[in-house]
Amino acid sequence: MTWQGRPVLVTGADGFIGSHLVERLVAEGAQVRALVYYNAFGQWGWLDDSAVARDVEVVAGDITDTEFVADAMRGREVVFHLAALIAIPYSYHAPRSYLRTNAEGTLNLLQAARSLGVSRMVHTSTSEVYGTARAVPIDESHPLQGQSPYAASKIAADKLAEAFHLSYGLPVVTLRPFNTFGPRQSARAVIPTIISQALRGQRVRLGNLHPTRDLTYVEDTVEGFLRAGEAEGAEGRAINLGTGREISIGGLVEMVGEILGVPVETEVEKTRLRPEGSEVERLLSDNRLAAEVLGWRPRISLEEGLGRTIEWIRDHLDGFRQGTYEL
Repeated sequence: MTWQGRPVLVTGADGFIGSHLVERLVAEGAQVRALVYYNAFGQWGWLDDSAVARDVEVVAGDITDTEFVADAMRGREVVFHLAALIAIPYSYHAPRSYLRTNAEGTLNLLQAARSLGVSRMVHTSTSEVYGTARAVPIDESHPLQGQSPYAASKIAADKLAEAFHLSYGLPVVTLRPFNTFGPRQSARAVIPTIISQALRGQRVRLGNLHPTRDLTYVEDTVEGFLRAGEAEGAEGRAINLGTGREISIGGLVEMVGEILGVPVETEVEKTRLRPEGSEVERLLSDNRLAAEVLGWRPRISLEEGLGRTIEWIRDHLDGFRQGTYEL
């Protein structure tokens, strides 16, 4: 199947993964409508600086608005739904906002997709819905556990997608990326936090250093989205996108230091610690279903991805605030 000339909608197109996905779809020849979050400054997030912005139709709005969502989706064949509130620390302070955006917003997309008869909707989940691994590697049958308001809101969204497939036959695919990283990611995520502080020669201030994560480079994650948008037999499934390799947060600090060629000291900052019982201690993906159904396998190693990310952050270091904990 080719993307040439196919009308698609990308929600969350102004964000980290969304902007990369828009660029890849444009490169593949798709007719892209990019939904960005409306703001008074008229900003399009990462699309403001993207060379493909002139090649896409950008619409600004809010996925919690039912009528807006239906208008934005009209005439689209495939929908990639990435818009969400994602920062886990902020979800402790504003849980209702996460439920409204992540669950109710997804419901609006599902209802519009059903009424408009789209041929495929790809819904973005997260490995956080699994909580701390009860067995590894984590496959898609692993129990879901909401260890943060963010995770709970995404579980609700996943279950709505499941319900719309089982109840109405909606052709929806749920992707569960395991900790995507790469250029354009903000310091709300751990890798940019480590790199931006290390590049300034600072002691790296973090929360818990012991949890492990399975880290996927953004280019590989985007490839998974494209495949999910066209693969036969993917409808109704939840599919992991991960590398099958884990590393601790402390190990990440050491790896970044090795790539930079400098020793990096760490300091545990209490304000960065998650509430007791909320920390997801271990995430390690089983990606066999992605290989079987999507023909997807990660290609970029953690070391190569970190090198690329370091170079990007080095060139954009002024965009990372010093001494500020980003919720």
